[in-house]
Amino acid sequence: MAGKDIDAADWIDQDLLTRDEAGERLDEEIVRVRARLRDLESGPGDDPAVASSVAMVSRRLAAMESIRNSL
Repeated sequence: MAGKDIDAADWIDQDLLTRDEAGERLDEEIVRVRARLRDLESGPGDDPAVASSVAMVSRRLAAMESIRNSL
């Protein structure tokens, strides 16, 4: 059977399963990042290192949410 092409329908099913799994994993990571962001935001607001971390985590969260919305 080496060299046999896979039917297009099989590729579509595989793609959907992969998207579902990716979405579930992304949902889990979004929950973790939101918690991290809450922790950072509840810390000292005048610390430049904390402010920088808040900005980085906020950008990461926004990117993950954007990707999740596109799945």
